[in-house]
Amino acid sequence: MKLSKALEMVVRTDPGMVRSHNEDAVFVDASLGITILADGMGGYNAGEVASGIATTLLATNFAQKIPQYVADAGGFSAFSSAGEFLAQEVSQANMAVYNTSQNQPQYAGMATTLVVAWFYDNRMLVGHLGDSRLYRLRGNVFEQLTKDHSLLQEQLDSGMITLEEAQHSQNKNLVTRGLGVDPEVETEIHDYEVLVDDVFLICSDGLSDMVSDAEIASLLRDPDGDLSMVADNLVQTANEHGGRDNISVILVKIKGGYPSPSGWWQKLLARLM
Repeated sequence: MKLSKALEMVVRTDPGMVRSHNEDAVFVDASLGITILADGMGGYNAGEVASGIATTLLATNFAQKIPQYVADAGGFSAFSSAGEFLAQEVSQANMAVYNTSQNQPQYAGMATTLVVAWFYDNRMLVGHLGDSRLYRLRGNVFEQLTKDHSLLQEQLDSGMITLEEAQHSQNKNLVTRGLGVDPEVETEIHDYEVLVDDVFLICSDGLSDMVSDAEIASLLRDPDGDLSMVADNLVQTANEHGGRDNISVILVKIKGGYPSPSGWWQKLLARLM
């Protein structure tokens, strides 16, 4: 089955109820199995520049290096090589954002969070930085697959605060890892097997800070299964709860299998090197 038939993708992005412009950037391409979400950080307009550079560069490079006919024909099986490839692409985007912030004073200090989810060979490769998130709904089980790179998460991990205290913390938006902050970046990368009917949610903190995980899960379990309506409801609920930040949502539903011939990825790498 072709990726474009195996994957249903829906994307929404909204400025929210408070901010005048949207610093989030999103990209999806079901034919390539690619989703990208970036939540920009920085001074006036700099955040949207950072997220825009990252998303555009990654999307362009993926489109150039994995042509549609190749994506449709196969995939790759060696996660270590795929992970290294993804890390390399994110590093290039990181350097582009960092150099722009260093060379143009109006963009000094800009950066962005990032979640890249790449669906291939009945699997999903995820790279992320910052506090934008990826969740999975499998059957009735809703789970956050990414762990925030944030001061708040570090405090939770160390036992300094409880989950209840975290809900009211003033440190929610202090990220500890982002794209464009330093010349080099360590992208957290994980690989997951996917099953038919899995639903994945990628979102900026404009959703996760406004809407509880329990309410997000409830909205995802819409019995009608209409992804477009679910995406609209997620954004609307975040706005109804205050909409204090930009809200971006990517939903992906696995409609069928998309296996890839063994060894294809190694052959593609050899061509690209």
